[in-house]
Amino acid sequence: MIQRKDYMDKLKLWQNKQVIKVITGIRRCGKSTLLRQFKEYLLTQGIKEEQCIFLLLDDLGNEELRDYHRLYEYITERLTKENRYYIFLDEIQLVPDFQKAVDSLYLRENVDIYLTGSNAYMLSGELATLLFGRYVEISMLPFSFREYAEATGQDKKQAFQSYFSRGGFPYTTQIIEDEAYQEYIAGIFHTVLLKDIVDRKKINDVKLLESIIRFLADNVGNVVSAKKIADTLTSMGRKTTAVTVDNYLTALQEAFVLYEAERYDVKGKQYLQSLSKYYLVDMGFRSHLLGKKTRDFGHVLENIVYLELVRRGYRVSVGKIDAEEVDFVAQKGDKRCYYQVSATVLEETTFEREIRPLKKIMDNYPKYILSMDEFPLGEDGINQVNIIDFLLEGES
Repeated sequence: MIQRKDYMDKLKLWQNKQVIKVITGIRRCGKSTLLRQFKEYLLTQGIKEEQCIFLLLDDLGNEELRDYHRLYEYITERLTKENRYYIFLDEIQLVPDFQKAVDSLYLRENVDIYLTGSNAYMLSGELATLLFGRYVEISMLPFSFREYAEATGQDKKQAFQSYFSRGGFPYTTQIIEDEAYQEYIAGIFHTVLLKDIVDRKKINDVKLLESIIRFLADNVGNVVSAKKIADTLTSMGRKTTAVTVDNYLTALQEAFVLYEAERYDVKGKQYLQSLSKYYLVDMGFRSHLLGKKTRDFGHVLENIVYLELVRRGYRVSVGKIDAEEVDFVAQKGDKRCYYQVSATVLEETTFEREIRPLKKIMDNYPKYILSMDEFPLGEDGINQVNIIDFLLEGES
């Protein structure tokens, strides 16, 4: 079992602090496993089994606990004043009004609360209001390439070839047969689609939702708007409006299927309201939706790099400088990095095209060209780095 070290370190950092730890992320990205690993860690630190209350709320055996009154009673019946308790509630969004039970538990000084959820909606509205300033969110993604390579035991080039098309859902590293893999990915996709989007948002036109996801999967790395998507789908015979598309985009982001990269004016130092890029949570979904297309090799690499920067804790946007574009502006606190992503820059014209926007940026923050090339062609302090090495190195 691969230790998700970065996420474990965050849980250890917040252990016993008077905040609710909320782990969010798409289904099957490893949230439940992370909770189990953290519980095992606690047991090695002298915490007793009876001090850990671990509930899988999507388990049919715990269906009666999806009532927040019953959930609260079940937990409090097991608490004593003498001990400190660690409460793990997996897929908490399945409990309507769960925030009322969580808020009451939070008031007890001898509990440490850990929640997981597969929908960002759980952190909006009443929960955000009721628990404002009393929770910390830990956003979780499927395996990074480093984790994937460790799990498969393959050499880095072989592992990347597989990761590129299969993605990083943890259990896929144990599935060798392609047919079984396809069935597994399809199962995740349709469960997320139906349970976390259609049912929750009461969406009637499932075919339209699928068309929007497929359009975005085919346009990874392209600047789009809700209107552009609506106009394109309407021209293809599936009539819709920008308002409907925008609502569906929100639902897809809340279910962690899509991530939005806003545009950032590098010179004006402000985020722009119009147009964005959208990236899929995992390349396995793209393969499921589109088959094994290879013509967008560069855009898939861009998607992989985007997710890696998000894993590293950056706010990632698309840079605009004059009329040109920088693939990613990654910001975290007072740290900033600029990235261009390309399959190859061995041709001089391609290299000049990729490096030109970076040369226009006058600040002294690090600037990188990421490609699959193994021969560095950096210039003027702008470093070229092999993408596989970048993914394996950790923090840059």
